Amino acid sequence: MLIKQETWITPLEEARTLHLYIPDMLTEGQKVPVLYMFDGHNLFLDEEATYGKSWGLKDYLDQTGLPLVVVGIECNHQGNRRLWEFSPYDFSDPAWGEVKGQGELLLDWMSGELKAWVDENLPVLTDREHTFIGGSSMGGLMALYAGGRYSAVYSRAACLSPYLGLVMEPLCRDLDEAWIEENTQFYISWGGMETGSQEELAQVTADNCTVQQILEAKASVYLHCYLEGTHCEACWEEETPVWMEELGILERCWEDAE
Repeated sequence: MLIKQETWITPLEEARTLHLYIPDMLTEGQKVPVLYMFDGHNLFLDEEATYGKSWGLKDYLDQTGLPLVVVGIECNHQGNRRLWEFSPYDFSDPAWGEVKGQGELLLDWMSGELKAWVDENLPVLTDREHTFIGGSSMGGLMALYAGGRYSAVYSRAACLSPYLGLVMEPLCRDLDEAWIEENTQFYISWGGMETGSQEELAQVTADNCTVQQILEAKASVYLHCYLEGTHCEACWEEETPVWMEELGILERCWEDAE
């Protein structure tokens, strides 16, 4: 079932909606793994998605019967404030303007106050081996940063089409310096048709490979370029079974259900 829950992001002094998926078939007292995701309004229902197409995640989870709770955090819809909240870094872009990165404040809140609420009120397993994070675009950047800097909380990070561009230098520095827990896993992907030119695609590919090289000494990294992939929810929906499998989320969920 889907539930909407209002919450308060204390460090940002912002009210926000959580989009929660809880499997219908759970027995009394059963606890299952939990996946935290960004852009919660785009995850489950087309009628709520920004561009009229969601990830179709409710249909996928209902059809597979996967015992997994999903906590989707709706973004800030005011101006370019989504970029502020979903970036750990400041940057300036000709199209988007000035971005004052609040991503670390958001992740601190997610990993502390929000997780405490989820652990107490939802049927979830609370240890890191059963706690995952994922997102796309700016949400993909946040999942990537969280997997590196908050690996004590999240053991698996699904980073679909992560925005790297203007934050590549500080991100690589922070990932290089990060101490990452054993058995942390990353899935990083991008689409071959996301960019406007072959030169841009080559740069995006090189950036993702650089991130992989930094992380692979500390963690397991699955890197995938979808040649026909574009930057949209429909493509990320097609990827869902892939990253669920490659990150071992499917195996983990079914093992715990036995």
